[in-house]
Amino acid sequence: MKLNEFAYKLGVIGTVIILIWVGLFKFTAVEAGAIKGLVENHFAMGWMYKVMTVQQVSNCIGIFEVVTGIGLLLSLFFKKIGFYAGFASALIFVTTLSFLITTPGVFKSVEGFPVTDFFILKDIPYLAISLMVFVKGRE
Repeated sequence: MKLNEFAYKLGVIGTVIILIWVGLFKFTAVEAGAIKGLVENHFAMGWMYKVMTVQQVSNCIGIFEVVTGIGLLLSLFFKKIGFYAGFASALIFVTTLSFLITTPGVFKSVEGFPVTDFFILKDIPYLAISLMVFVKGRE
C-alpha cells in the first residue's frame, strides 16, 4: 500500500471514529445541554428547538453523525457511497465551523490575544477529509 493511500484511509477512519463517537455522545443529556448554545443561535438550526426538545434535537444530530460515519466507513469498500457520505460529512463540519460565526461570545480576549473554543477548530482537517471522500466518490 502506498503512503498516500494509507494516509487517506487513516484520515477517513479517524473521521469515522470522531463522527460515531461524538454522534453517540449526543444521546446523553450532558451533550444535549452542551450543544444547545451552539445550535439555538445558528440560523439554519435554531428552529429545531421550536418543534423538538433539547434531547430530541441532540438525538437527531447524533443520528445524522452516526449514519454519516458509517457511510464514510463503507466508502472504503464501496466508492460510490463516498459521494453521499463525503457530502454529508462536509455539511456537518461546515456547520460546526460556522458556530464560530453564529454563536455569541465564542471569541474572547486573553491578554489581548483572541481565543475561542478551540475544539471546533479540529473540524478543519475533518472537512478536508470529507471533501476528499466526496471527490473520490465521484470518480
